[in-house]
Amino acid sequence: MRRPIAARRTWMFVAGADEAALHAAARSGADVLIQDLEDFTPAHLKVRARLLCRPTVQAWRDAGAIPAVRVNPLEHVGYEDLAAAMQAGAQAILLAKTASPDQILALDRQITRHERDHGIPVGSTEIIPNIETAAALIRVVPLAEASSRVTAMLMASEDMAADLGVARTPGSEELAYPRSRFLVECIAAQVLAIDCPFTFSRREDIERDLDFAVARGFKAKALVDPGQVGLVNARLTPSEQQIEEALRLIAVFEKARAEGARQPELDGHRIEVPSYKAAQRLLDRAALFGLRPAAT
Repeated sequence: MRRPIAARRTWMFVAGADEAALHAAARSGADVLIQDLEDFTPAHLKVRARLLCRPTVQAWRDAGAIPAVRVNPLEHVGYEDLAAAMQAGAQAILLAKTASPDQILALDRQITRHERDHGIPVGSTEIIPNIETAAALIRVVPLAEASSRVTAMLMASEDMAADLGVARTPGSEELAYPRSRFLVECIAAQVLAIDCPFTFSRREDIERDLDFAVARGFKAKALVDPGQVGLVNARLTPSEQQIEEALRLIAVFEKARAEGARQPELDGHRIEVPSYKAAQRLLDRAALFGLRPAAT
């Protein structure tokens, strides 16, 4: 059974030719594991990485994670990458350095061919474009609409910063606007926005980075450090307190409406219909993870 796209909080990249890391990733707890055949795999190791696709995808699927592979653009050895990923049965294909809808259309056609050749249900393999430049950032909606296979999009951190001509910092202030715009564009396109990976290791820095992401509404994040998976999963899952607060808001709103009150209030906050619906959405998200209110 496939994990719903909304329940995929952590998307972790793993070096494509590092057999030990690929094996260890199955124990990381990440929702989606990505064998990276692009930047994480040097040119002289790409053939080895492709040979590891089949056992890696199977091991990750057996561990309960969604197996994915990031391929190079088709015009840059991507055909070979895709052939290995599809033969292995990867559920999602991440397209590095996505720049135009034509790239996605071409990838869609190639995926369809491989699905037919390997007896995979046509249309079941997902495409996740990687947004790595300013030019791609302002084209998120047409990129997402290029194929029905696009279920999510992922924004890069290092490549985006490089394209903008700024240095990466632990505070990530240089990416504040691109991240915010990326989220809005993805919501408009009705695809999951996967926040950029955090490439620093200090706990206080990743906590601050997650504060930014959560406050803006991100529900998924890319990772390169397996040690951060547990923290990110926890922050992107409704907490018991959030569930209880949502239930309380819903109860107050519905009671006020039933009694004919025009403007219910809770803790000095006027509860509008959008707040009521947001509380319902939080409970729906909690249900995705099997969470229920604590017994009283």
